Amino acid sequence: MTEPTVHTEYHAGSAHTSGFSGPDKPSYDDYARCVHCGLCLNHCPTYKLWGLEADSPRGRIRQMMLVDQGRLALGETFVRHIDQCLDCRACETACPSGVEYGKLVEAARTQIELNYRRPFFSRLARDLAFRRLLPYPKRIAKVARLLRFYQRSGLQSLARASGVLRLVGLADRERLLPTIDREFFFTRLGRTYPAVGHRRARVALFAGCVAQVSFTALHDATIRVLTANGCEVVVPDGQTCCGALAAHAGVRDVTRSLARTNLDVFLREDFDAVITNAAGCGSTLKEYELLFDADTPEHAKASAFHSKMKDATEFLAELGLTARLSPLSVRVTYQDSCHLVHGQKVREAPRKLIRAIPGVELVEMAMADYCCGSAGSYNVTETQASLAILTEKMKHARATGAPVIVTANPGCLLQMRAGTQIHSTGQEVVHVMELLDRALQKSTSPQ
Repeated sequence: MTEPTVHTEYHAGSAHTSGFSGPDKPSYDDYARCVHCGLCLNHCPTYKLWGLEADSPRGRIRQMMLVDQGRLALGETFVRHIDQCLDCRACETACPSGVEYGKLVEAARTQIELNYRRPFFSRLARDLAFRRLLPYPKRIAKVARLLRFYQRSGLQSLARASGVLRLVGLADRERLLPTIDREFFFTRLGRTYPAVGHRRARVALFAGCVAQVSFTALHDATIRVLTANGCEVVVPDGQTCCGALAAHAGVRDVTRSLARTNLDVFLREDFDAVITNAAGCGSTLKEYELLFDADTPEHAKASAFHSKMKDATEFLAELGLTARLSPLSVRVTYQDSCHLVHGQKVREAPRKLIRAIPGVELVEMAMADYCCGSAGSYNVTETQASLAILTEKMKHARATGAPVIVTANPGCLLQMRAGTQIHSTGQEVVHVMELLDRALQKSTSPQ
């Protein structure tokens, strides 16, 4: 079999040439499982977008192997190809050899973080986001209040109308900003919500970081659906960011620190499950074990935590719906969140819940499990590629004729909502939990 060719030119002075080092590196046992068969290629959004071997999963794995062997410098071109990966993990689903690509690419990015000096403004932005903002809830709240003022004072409308955003190259990114809530979910931390009727389970809700300032309504809907179906819901105080964005960016030390905090918080009480409504968070939370050596106390904690960690759709589909749901006469289509379907291997659960709502017609879209382009912070760091991938997704969503697009991840919600505006599809985008809540609220409202 002919090995794939990879472009290997580098700018002088920008490369690290001694290969990967330390414990956080792509493992030979992991990347050697790739047999370069190419079955991943048609499932890779960046390969389909550009048609470059170096921007395919097997091409990136080949580059990792060459860097690890000291045959390729860890330099600008290698960094660019690794950065351009969405880490959507669709290749994992397609791979007959069981290559854990997400594990590999995050390890490669950790090596880049440790051994490659990025341009000044890139270093500054990454330091602010991953080290000085996301781990600190109070700072997130302060920044959110500033954004809320921008959005509601008229400054946003003025900035968009004046063309200043396009002049400074921020127009596309600004469209992807989440709408900031009037009330933040931080105020709910430490509360317990009793089950309606007989208690069937006691669960903890993981609330995330940015979601607490822009998806309070989604969290509230999730709590209502869980309690209506017999769950006592605890929202533990002291929880923090899951570390997914830092992990995807290779800032692994921050992810470890956040993981330690969350493990202590969620394991201090006995819960039947820990629930998240964010597929991206759930994937990282379930993989905390990868952050710690097997013989450490943290690894044992992460293993115990993994056994409890569930996506909201996964948990409810297993538990079974008992609450009365009123009919919703609407056609919907479902967009798979990558880190739910490919990362957590949860495909049928959200569809099962959608079909359980009387009157709802679920129409499958073509390539439903193809990335929407959000991919954590990818739509901010690789905006043009993200929007090109979104265009493909919106074409398939429009073709279903469904006025409502349902998904299972806040990042996908933001991206798809932006897509409906950019492409003028007129579709509404909601979370599975929000759709269930609508049927629930309708059933309990006065007739």
